Amino acid sequence: MKLLIATAALAATLSTSVRAEDNPAPVLSVPTQAQRSALCDGCLWVQEIHSETRKGKGSGLGVVGGAVIGGLLGNQVGGGTGKKLATVGGAAAGGYAGNEVEKNAKKSTVWVAQVVDRHGQMHRVELGADPMLRAGDTVRERDGQLVRP
Repeated sequence: MKLLIATAALAATLSTSVRAEDNPAPVLSVPTQAQRSALCDGCLWVQEIHSETRKGKGSGLGVVGGAVIGGLLGNQVGGGTGKKLATVGGAAAGGYAGNEVEKNAKKSTVWVAQVVDRHGQMHRVELGADPMLRAGDTVRERDGQLVRP
């Protein structure tokens, strides 16, 4: 019974921490040949821009902490061989859950811009901060950032 409660609590924690972001559909702006030709040398047309949430990387601390807690919870269940199996199962489940919680705690948001140069070549640029751009803007790429000319 205690294992069932612990498993339910673990499942509830994971389900609330792994939610889809409510990002609207990105707007696409395809430049015409005339618009591309009018771009200055080194200028780019922002075709589409959106944000993505990326999970962080686990360092192992979440695995160890989760395994210890899971093992302690599993040890509270059953007796004899069942207690040993519950301890091992709790440690395994706790390690997995701890790793997922750690990755969610370290998540980050990146902005992804798809840009087109005057020759029609498409490029994908990932930015660490909101560039405050919209589809259809004209920009230059400078030091890994998109700036208005």
